[in-house]
Amino acid sequence: MARQFTRADRLIGQFDAALRTLVPGVAQQIRLSPATADIQDEPLDDDERRRAEGLMRINHTGEVCAQALYQGQSLTAKLPEVREQMEEAAEEEIDHLAWCESRIKELDGHTSVLNPLYYAASFGIGALAGAVSDKVSLGFVAATEEQVGKHLEEHLHTLPTGDRRSRAVLEQMAIDEAQHAQQALEAGGARFPAPVKLGMTLMSKVMTKSVYRL
Repeated sequence: MARQFTRADRLIGQFDAALRTLVPGVAQQIRLSPATADIQDEPLDDDERRRAEGLMRINHTGEVCAQALYQGQSLTAKLPEVREQMEEAAEEEIDHLAWCESRIKELDGHTSVLNPLYYAASFGIGALAGAVSDKVSLGFVAATEEQVGKHLEEHLHTLPTGDRRSRAVLEQMAIDEAQHAQQALEAGGARFPAPVKLGMTLMSKVMTKSVYRL
């Protein structure tokens, strides 16, 4: 018989997930990074390296936010199958977190010092969305993944041409995020109206501007 987890069990799990997300070097990938050994960068000058590092830091923080969003939603989701979907999506996103962190290290950079702040904010938003309804919660996932996809597309155009390893990571992330968005809609997620999506876009711009160098 499957164990029935209590709210206390789930809270302990959320705390563990937060530590695994925020403590550098803890996130463990399941899939190998797309930046395999046979993909080598062309020489990058200092400006190109700093630009690549900043972009990958943004993407890493985006994955921190995704983890927090999914964890918050799983805590308050009404239906067990929706809770399980959120938890599964969070596990898949761990790969992205580990890939981005690894690439930042390769670029001699650091993850954002603002990650705990954005984790807390995203967790709260996710928990609130889950408390409203599963339909809203799934819709928020779809809309968020759409925003992430736009960021990834923009970054693929602005990465230094010679940064092949970061490009490989972002290309696979874009495929995964599009799949997560589609799965959320197919599971019954609401399609958010344009004004809501505009607000989400403005909030994401605050994040990208603040973590590019921090």
